[in-house]
Amino acid sequence: MTDMSAPRKRAPSKKSLETKARILDAAEDLFSKRGFDGTSIRDIAKQAGAQVALVHHHGGPKEELFQMVVARRAKPLAELRLKALEDKKAAAEQDGRNKLTLREILASFVQPFLEMTLSEDAPWPAYGRLIALVSADERWRDIAAECFDPTAAVFVDEIADLLPGASRTALSAAFVFTVSGMLALTASSWRIGAVAREQEQADLAETLLDYSEAGFLRLCKA
Repeated sequence: MTDMSAPRKRAPSKKSLETKARILDAAEDLFSKRGFDGTSIRDIAKQAGAQVALVHHHGGPKEELFQMVVARRAKPLAELRLKALEDKKAAAEQDGRNKLTLREILASFVQPFLEMTLSEDAPWPAYGRLIALVSADERWRDIAAECFDPTAAVFVDEIADLLPGASRTALSAAFVFTVSGMLALTASSWRIGAVAREQEQADLAETLLDYSEAGFLRLCKA
């Protein structure tokens, strides 16, 4: 029997949803540029064009808001990565192969992130910088564990199946090194040109895959 006395929750209005999105966008941008400690709720409110009370209403305390900002894009990113992996598996089956290559597995993980954060007209340019900060600060390990580790485990399992002689520790180390390189591209790709002292056009995503693939094979003694 339905409890008719229970109050019905009213769906958020379009204006409320737009305000929340604006606050999260502002928080993402500022956190990615100034870090967690260098960003205040007042800064976020000012950039979002909202009252401080509204920032607290939609995001809670700063720590909760930070977690919300990181988590907001984690699920769609995971879906993009897993879809890329499944698409490559389907293509491999059509080619008569029962396993992906190491490069195909790595590309399924790396390329969706770079396309969303680094490519021309990328929709999430600040998110790449933000995740680089999250990955470099151990106090956010719980956020990383919740938002990113389940998907990472899927890819490490795929690679373990391909390289059965490698230890889980070696595979995990190689995977983290790959992630670090991926994040370095989004946060400081300008350093490559600075060190090279030239602005030669290069496909840095493919360069990263070359580097990571060779590193896996060498580290895992495959």
